[in-house]
Amino acid sequence: MLAVLLASVLWGTTGTAATFAPEVGPLAIGAAAMGLGGLLQALLAGRRIARARTELRARWRIVLVGGAGVALYPLAFYTSMHLAGVAVGTVVSIGSAPLASALIERFADGRRLSRRWLAGAALGLAGTVLLCAAEAAQAGTGAGAGSARGTVVGVALGLFAGLTYAVYAWAAHRLITRSVTSRAAMGAVFGLGGLMLVPVLLATGAPLAASWTNAGVGLYMALVPMFTGYVLFGYGLSRIPVSTATTLSLLEPAVAAVFAVLVVGEHLPALGWTGIALVIACLGVLTAPSRRLRTAEAPEAEAPERERGQTQEREQAQERDPDAPEPRDGLALNA
Repeated sequence: MLAVLLASVLWGTTGTAATFAPEVGPLAIGAAAMGLGGLLQALLAGRRIARARTELRARWRIVLVGGAGVALYPLAFYTSMHLAGVAVGTVVSIGSAPLASALIERFADGRRLSRRWLAGAALGLAGTVLLCAAEAAQAGTGAGAGSARGTVVGVALGLFAGLTYAVYAWAAHRLITRSVTSRAAMGAVFGLGGLMLVPVLLATGAPLAASWTNAGVGLYMALVPMFTGYVLFGYGLSRIPVSTATTLSLLEPAVAAVFAVLVVGEHLPALGWTGIALVIACLGVLTAPSRRLRTAEAPEAEAPERERGQTQEREQAQERDPDAPEPRDGLALNA
């Protein structure tokens, strides 16, 4: 869990970093951050991807879906922040991801939604609504109806970003729990997404080369929050369910909001801070230990836990001897 929380802190700096290159559009920022970061992940995981090519080829649909999610997410996410503000864009995008993740797990994997998850989801949704209402009201009394409409569009794009985030997190987790190591799974999914973003970067990325500041922002976004953050996230996905990982990432909006107020100078009214408090309460409800919940889910979680343990052993063996052939552990190869 700590790896996902550290990743969330790094991700929380992206909105603030993007404000230091105001002449660079959100599409260029998103394509540079996720595109370059994804390609770098694929490059460094190249040998592991080659070893896992049989498993990846057998699950090419999951890789394709995950890659599409990686490509669409930054375009929606950074445009959402551009239109609705750093705080709202981040909270809506990340705050809606756990709900989308749980629904995907429910319908794709048959994972049941617990009462505690429903309570936490209600808190998270309430917090998101309060935050968006506070920002929309502020826009309506400030820059006029145009800003209010932009906030509404930004919120809609944030919800779409949350869905795509949940999709690629689910795809990576599905690969990791089915005999593909975390580095190979993340490298394949993010490398494909990075390739999909190359045309967007070529079409919109000229301002990134206009100044050293712009270039520095692009490199920071690619190397720190995206590359380093998603290496940590992949490590966490190999050990916890995707719905838990996306819920832990609710720390990101709180970090983003604090940076937006302290660094960018955005003003967040009391209603907005109340919304953030509810989102954090949602995080606490969903991650607090529960003996009864663990007992109820033990039979269902036994197989994924065993698969994750075998994946970890395989990763450790490869670290000790990178040239050794990857063992076959008899896990099913069909998606």
